[in-house]
Amino acid sequence: MSGLTSYLAGKAAEEQVLADYLARGHRLVCRRWRGRGGEIDLVLSDGENLVFVEVKKSATCAMAAMRLSPRQIARLLKSAEDCLGFFPRQSLTPMRFDVALVDGAGRIDVVENALAG
Repeated sequence: MSGLTSYLAGKAAEEQVLADYLARGHRLVCRRWRGRGGEIDLVLSDGENLVFVEVKKSATCAMAAMRLSPRQIARLLKSAEDCLGFFPRQSLTPMRFDVALVDGAGRIDVVENALAG
């Protein structure tokens, strides 16, 4: 039962994060994009920019941040590369990777451009 509980909590966190981005003027491009590398939780548009968002939920935002592994980051990058193939400007499309951390109380901490060097 704990797997189902985790799944539902993650899905609820995605909904909270999506509502937060929409309230800030972003537009939803797609949810749960699946590419060769894996899944990207949310793909949004902020004007001409694409924003790839990975949502992590845990008891605290710090614990949620620790759940993002180097292997998962590599998968996100590979999936984003696949996703870009569906846009007219492809690799010239400005983009960023955000990580949205959600704690047990539902507080959201968005780390914009989290995967920048």
